[in-house]
Amino acid sequence: MIFSDEHRFTRWFITIASVAIVTIFLWNVSIFFNRLKIEEREKMEIWVKAYSEVLNSDLNEDIPIELEVISKNTSTPMIIYHSKEDFYETRNIARKDTDNNEKIKALALEFQSDYQPIEIVYEDEVFGTLYYGNSNLINKLKYFPIGIVFIVILYLVILYYFYSTSKSHDQSLLWAGMAKETAHQIGTPLSSLVGWTEILKDENIDPSYIKEIEKDIYRLQTITDRFSKIGSLPNLQPLDIVEETKESYDYLKARSSKLINFSLHLPDEKINVNLNSQLYSWTVENIVKNAMDALKGKGDINIEINQDHKWVNVLIADTGKGISKNKFKKIFKPGYTSKKRGWGLGLSLAKRIIEEYHDGKIRVLKSELGKGTTFEIKLKKIA
Repeated sequence: MIFSDEHRFTRWFITIASVAIVTIFLWNVSIFFNRLKIEEREKMEIWVKAYSEVLNSDLNEDIPIELEVISKNTSTPMIIYHSKEDFYETRNIARKDTDNNEKIKALALEFQSDYQPIEIVYEDEVFGTLYYGNSNLINKLKYFPIGIVFIVILYLVILYYFYSTSKSHDQSLLWAGMAKETAHQIGTPLSSLVGWTEILKDENIDPSYIKEIEKDIYRLQTITDRFSKIGSLPNLQPLDIVEETKESYDYLKARSSKLINFSLHLPDEKINVNLNSQLYSWTVENIVKNAMDALKGKGDINIEINQDHKWVNVLIADTGKGISKNKFKKIFKPGYTSKKRGWGLGLSLAKRIIEEYHDGKIRVLKSELGKGTTFEIKLKKIA
């Protein structure tokens, strides 16, 4: 619990710290951007004064500073409307954007939305109006915060992905360790049971009793073998999935309530797939046991196999309570369970066995609340 709380605190701390840093950064960029716009305004006011001085000066008057101010501004796009002559003069704007008056007027309105136009005075009269827009530098800075936000979002996504994969890896190691430890713990009393069985054979006990005990011992050995395989790649070999499915069916049917009606529909021919017998039967059992829980002790379970040119499909259907569509994927997540007991690992292990170990697919094919559910296992056929 403490370990989980520490990880949760770390996640929230990193997230909140990242958001705070981005907020402070964007706030400072906003201040910097507004300051640049103010300086742009001041620069253009100086430019207008210089332009007015040139207009008000005599032809023979020496005005080098004013001319230099006017000529030095090569970055700010400007439109000068000469009101008396009713024409527009443009500076620092591409020709394609000013080849007719309609474009110039539209551009002037766009500039006006960013900056208040400045009047140009000549001989104490308004000679014209200056419309100006953002310089190239300010235009580039406008999109700079967007780039920073994108980078931060990308960083958080990578952080989340790293955390998720790390957590999944830790869970896998934990489950593998628990499974192997369980197999080890079962192994000791199992060896003792085998010894006691041999003793009972010498005590003139009814052989049918001993045979049933041996069946359960074999079953425990199978369970131990299954748990020992978790966390390591199992050995796959070409097996007839029809026969393997029938064996799992027979075992489950013999040990289930008589109120549950089992049915089996299998092809007549063999269908070979690369399979680990113990893990496949475990998968079928997990799905069937979930179906039995959904039936609440009474109903129908049908197992069917069909195939196409590439895949063999194992369908396990029940007439239980059904699953809502928004839970079709959620039920395969570790820890998810609708039962009061259990750890919610059965379907998660089934998914791992089929998809990771057998390179197959498993899903809820269809389900309807109050009518039942059909699971589908897909495995690749081999020649």
